[in-house]
Amino acid sequence: MAKIDRLNGCSDWIDLSFVERERTPRQLMELGIRLHLALLSLSNTVRELEKFGVERSRKAVHNWVHKCDLQPAVDGEPNHVALNETVIQLDEHRYWLYSAVDPETNNILHMRLYSTTTTALTERFLRELTEKHDLDDAVFLVDGAKHLQTALHHLGLRFRYQKHGNRNAVERVFREIKRRTSSFSNCFSHAQPSTAESWLQAFAVWHNATN
Repeated sequence: MAKIDRLNGCSDWIDLSFVERERTPRQLMELGIRLHLALLSLSNTVRELEKFGVERSRKAVHNWVHKCDLQPAVDGEPNHVALNETVIQLDEHRYWLYSAVDPETNNILHMRLYSTTTTALTERFLRELTEKHDLDDAVFLVDGAKHLQTALHHLGLRFRYQKHGNRNAVERVFREIKRRTSSFSNCFSHAQPSTAESWLQAFAVWHNATN
């Protein structure tokens, strides 16, 4: 399916309850949010909205996305969970993005952004993940990162090292996340890490809804 096709369809996953006296029609707000999370920069999203006679600033579109407070759904019961961490750039600083994906559905289960990577932070990420989803019977699929394996061992969670099979099936999800964050040093100039994390979690909701 072409990427542009994913811009159509239901927007039930977008909650605009924060809107009080917004002068932009809600349908076009939803379109702007979908466009930006899907593939367009803020500037290009603004240009698309202008085609419908709506003139809004880049900051307005940015605020729509973050005020929605989109978070990946909870209460999943996956049999396997693929874990990954990748480095992204915010201005001149490096941050580590932790991601958990259900390899059977390719849904993103949880995402967090940290200023460093340690076993303690990994354990925090895993605790949040297990609080959100029923993972008592799940097997975690990991790569060669020793701190991931150590954290899983400390928490008594089952895991196995795997580079192919189920884990290989979700590598495209991790690659897409990496692609979307490759220009964060430009897109999030002078932004707080919490802003980038909020966008990433919103992206996860969009990904799951259109997956």
